[in-house]
Formats: sequence, C-alpha cells, structure tokens
Amino acid sequence: MTRLPYPDAPPDDVVELLHGEAIADPYRWLEDGGSERTRAWIAAENALTEEYLSQVPGRDALRARLAQLLAIGSLGVPAPVRGRYLYQLREGDQNQPVLLVRDGVDGADRVAVDPNALSAEGTTALDWYQPSPDGRFLAFGLSADGSERSVLHVLSLDTLALLPDRIPHTRAADIAWLPDAAGFYYTRYPEPGSVPEGEDQYHRAIHLHRLGADPAADPLVFKPAAKEHWPGVQLSHDGRWLLISVARTFDRTDLYLQDLARSGALQPVAEGLAAVFDGQVAHGRLYLRTNLDAPTFRLYAVDPERPARDSWRELVPARPDAVLEGVTVTRSHLALSYLESASSRLRLTDLAGDSPREVELPTLGSLFGVGGEEDGDELFYGFSSYVVPPSVYRIDLVSGEQRLWRQVEADVETAGIAVQQVRFASRDGTEITMFLAHRAGLERDGDQPVFLTGYGGFNISMTPAFSRSLFLWLEHGGVVAVPNLRGGGEYGETWHQDGMLARKQHTFDDGIAAAEWLIAEGYTRPERLAVAGGSNGGLLAGAVLTQRPDLFGAVIIQVPLLDMLRYHRFLLARLWIPEYGDPDLAEEFAWLRAYSPYHHVREGVAYPAVLLATAESDSRVDPMHARKMAARLQAASASDRPILLRLEARAGHGAGKPIAKVLDELTDTWSFVFDALHVEATPLALSR
Repeated sequence: MTRLPYPDAPPDDVVELLHGEAIADPYRWLEDGGSERTRAWIAAENALTEEYLSQVPGRDALRARLAQLLAIGSLGVPAPVRGRYLYQLREGDQNQPVLLVRDGVDGADRVAVDPNALSAEGTTALDWYQPSPDGRFLAFGLSADGSERSVLHVLSLDTLALLPDRIPHTRAADIAWLPDAAGFYYTRYPEPGSVPEGEDQYHRAIHLHRLGADPAADPLVFKPAAKEHWPGVQLSHDGRWLLISVARTFDRTDLYLQDLARSGALQPVAEGLAAVFDGQVAHGRLYLRTNLDAPTFRLYAVDPERPARDSWRELVPARPDAVLEGVTVTRSHLALSYLESASSRLRLTDLAGDSPREVELPTLGSLFGVGGEEDGDELFYGFSSYVVPPSVYRIDLVSGEQRLWRQVEADVETAGIAVQQVRFASRDGTEITMFLAHRAGLERDGDQPVFLTGYGGFNISMTPAFSRSLFLWLEHGGVVAVPNLRGGGEYGETWHQDGMLARKQHTFDDGIAAAEWLIAEGYTRPERLAVAGGSNGGLLAGAVLTQRPDLFGAVIIQVPLLDMLRYHRFLLARLWIPEYGDPDLAEEFAWLRAYSPYHHVREGVAYPAVLLATAESDSRVDPMHARKMAARLQAASASDRPILLRLEARAGHGAGKPIAKVLDELTDTWSFVFDALHVEATPLALSR
C-alpha cells in the first residue's frame, strides 16, 4: 500500500471540556486561514491535489467535453414591467449571465448590465435586481469574487446610464420602489466597525433611500428585535401599504403591515406563530401564503385594514398531495406553483381561487421561475428537466394561448436517457422517493457507476432539473441518483422538520438507505458508487462517509459544514442554529455531537477516496471545515485511497462563480470521480 505524501500537519493537543465531555480538536490551528502556517499548508495541499488529478487518464478529454457542455447557456424568466421585459441570459463561454431589457414582448434586446465587462477574470457577479414599477429605473447589486457582498447601483432603463447612487453592504437586498420611482425601501447591513467585531453579517435592517441622496443619511425604517432576524420589505403599487416580513428562523416568519397613507403604526398580521408567512398586497387585499396548521401551505385573502387572524378568508386550501410553493398575482388570475411528488405543477385560478385549470408542462421537471404583473394579462414561466434545457413559456391570460418564448440551445442527445422516480424505505420505515437518470436499456448487473447526490435541509427541494455537467456522466454510462431526503421541502414542513434539530440523523439515514437500495437493486456496488453534496449537502456527504465508509468508492464534499460543535462561531452560521441546534446548550450539543463528521473520523478505518472542495471567499460556510476535515482524514485513514483538498482562490460559496472557474472545478471533480470509480473517459452511445 502506497499512501500519498500528504503535507505535514502536526496535531495540536487541544482538548476542551464541553458539557462534561472531553472533546479533542487536534486541528484547531487550521481555523485561522490567514496564518502563515495555515497558508503554507493550503498551498502544499493544493499542489498535491493538482499533481494527482493532472495524471488522471482521459482528463483532457473530460475537460474538452465539459467546456462544450458549459457552453450550453442559461436563461432566466423575464420580469415584465410596463411593456418592458428584463431577463438574464448567458451564452457560449461568457463567464456571467447578462441582464437584458426588451422593449415589447417580441422586440429587440438591449444590454442593461453586463458583469463580464466589469472584470477581466469574470469574477464580478450580478447578485440581484429590481425594476421600478414604471419601468424607468433598475436597482441592482454587484459583488466580487463570489463574496455576495453586494454594492447597490441604479440604472436608467431609458438611457442605460448609471445614476450616481452607490450603496454598499446590500447583500441579498430586498427592494421596494416608491410608486413615482423617486426612491425605494431597501435592506442593508451595518457599516463595519459600527457593530461588535464579527457581527457585520447580522443586524440587517430596512432603510429608505431617495435617489441622489447620501446613503449614509438614509433613514432607518425598521430594525428587528434580534440581530439574527432577517427582514424583508414590499410596497403595494399604489404606495399605501408597506409589508414587512421578519424571518426569525427558517420555519418562523412574522408579518407586519403599515398604512402609509394614514401615517399608521406598524400592525402585526402574524407574530410569534410557529409557521412561515409570505404575501403580496394586490387589488386591495393581502394574498397570504402560510403553512400555519397546513404543512403543505394554503392561501388566504386578508383585508389590510382588518389584518387580524379571525378576518382571514381562505382562498386556496392546503392539498395533501402537493406543496404550494409560490403564488403570482396578475390582473385576472392567480398562478399557483406546486410540488407534487417532488416534481413541479402549475395551476391557474381566478382571483378568488376558483375555476382552476392545470397548465400542461412538457414532462417531469422543475419550474425555475414565474413572472407576471399585478395589472398584466400575461404570465411567463421557466421550466427544465433532466432532458429539457432551460425554456421560458408565455401564456396569454386573455386567450389562454401558450407558446415557447425562448429556449437555450443544447446540442446533447436526450432521446436515449431514461428518467424514473423510485421509492424505498429508510431505516425507520419512512418511504423516500428518488429520481434516477441513465441511458435507456441499462443493464442492472451490479456494476454500473452511480453518482448519488442529495441535500436534505432548510426546506430546500431537490427536483429534476437540467444539469450540464451531469450529461458528461450520462454520456459515459453513469447513473444519476437524487433522493428526496428528510429536511428538504419536497413534501412540506413536516418533511422539513423530520430532518432538522434532534431529528437530523434522519437525513443521513435516508442517504444511507438510498445507497443500500442502489446496491440491493443491482445498479451498483460500493466500489462503483460515489456520493456528493455541497453546503448542507456537504454535511450529508461528510456524515455518510464517517457513518458508512464501506458503502462508497468516492465521496465529494463541497463547501461543507463538518465541525458541528463550533460551526456557529464562524461567519453568519448563527443564523443556522434553528436548523441544527446550539452547541452551547447541553441537550442540543448532544444532538450535534452524535453526528458531527469531524468528530467521528476514526483512526485505522480504510476510508474511500475523498475530495474536499472549498473556497477562499466563501461568506456563508467558513473554509475551516474542509481544512480541518482533510487533515484529520489524511492522518486517520488506513487505505491508500486519496484524501484531497481543493481550496479555490477568488471564489465563494458558489453564487456568481465565473464559467472559467466552474470549468476548472468540474474538471477536477469529474477527473476525481472517474479515477476513483474506474470509469474510462470514453463516451458511450446513450441509446445503448
């Protein structure tokens, strides 16, 4: 057995007594990403990873095919506003999507914002944008190096000239324009130094900005009671009703209304309730979507002047078979987006929630946006699936006519791909669904290479959507498996809560059961099975690695959480305590200690091949997780399978990553998978 020459990482004798238990943390020193010792170790790790992956047979062919697949563009759903249509499009080798404005539904496009022109390396990203209700102006955010730390800019959509307004610290901003477009309500973070050190990613608040005014003097409109709370803001089109939402946790939202026409006080619509609320004031009423006493969500109509709960009127009841994901209000219709068996559905009703009709979607797949105006007679929706590239459709709500508005061109063979949804039992007997994609006529001989990926957290759903890089895997005979794990949102809030806090182990049990089912059903064997996940999915991959290393031949752990006893001390991770628990509390520490991957690496275990990937500018999950886990696995593993760390410079959690960097990352990732599972870099005909 020949082990790789891993960089020297001497463990420190760090032991803490936490809630009566001695916890060893030998790689605490790797938490300091700026120290010379850590940076030298990172450089050596990156050099080892680069050297190893550069020697994978067929790597150049894989990179060339990935470059072709990444040239398949991306497309956003247009936001219609007074005869103008704003949407994002990325074509060919562009690093970033370009924001286009079209005058007239079938008119010519003009470039509104092109991030590619702002950075030679393509590392400047358009994070978000919001047009004014009259279509004259656009507020948008730009950030650098994947940091998502946006600076707000304002553009004239008539002249495409920038206004002098610049507002920093507007990460993931909510924008609510005034009816006359003279300014807007918006969310921003505090100036560094104005809050205690390390808290500048908290204390999000709502301000009012007038165009041309000094942002430093923008009046404070609303500040939540707790620094971790996340406020959002909307304004009715007539400017009368200010709607403020406050996400206290990922499963609890407060909602308030203020009558600006009468200088009224902020009135609670929903406060202190164990449920999620969101809404929109349109046509003189508040359309209120909530999972209060309805895990799959229902829709109410609320009179803004009488917002008390006993005056709410149910428009759309909860469905036992589908989750109401979103509501779009137009002049005459409600567009209701549903998830049914983890696949998208779209239903139209009148404004009273009556006369429903189903919109026929192309196949089993996913909506990626619905766009319409409160006083408009058209609706746009985006759709994709494993075999349908991103496509935008337009519905004329007067005539009922539906047509394809724009579609991404994709030179890929899809006719030979079979897609199915299967069901299996998890450890406690709970039925789990899973999507499979593979070439038609696949032989279940127990030796097919399988790429298993999941998420299972934060009410986020894994649905069948188009993926450019997965075509590489399918073209080489691979099977894609995507289970709908507890903790996600595929089956409503009950499903989410069954995979969080004290029940987080259910997520990992479901992932392990998916791997066991794939083996038992003759698709693969452990040596030919890879599991992958990013962010919360990286926690999933780390947990199944440490709990069942015998099940996998390769594990890909991307931008992960892995040290669950200290995660809450870094970046904005305190926001995730309601999802995972607080290690500073004895009972919740016990939940986290039971599965924290970093603390369950065992000496002398023959671990499979592992690739840990993280990024220097990640402002969500600190790269320390991947660094510490890599060092501990390299020291502990009894096998000669590689344990590799890939730490990328000038990149973040994933949002805004330029295509050039995506190509580098995917080339490394798939080279690792092909090597670890012994897959030849020779494409197969999908029709086999």
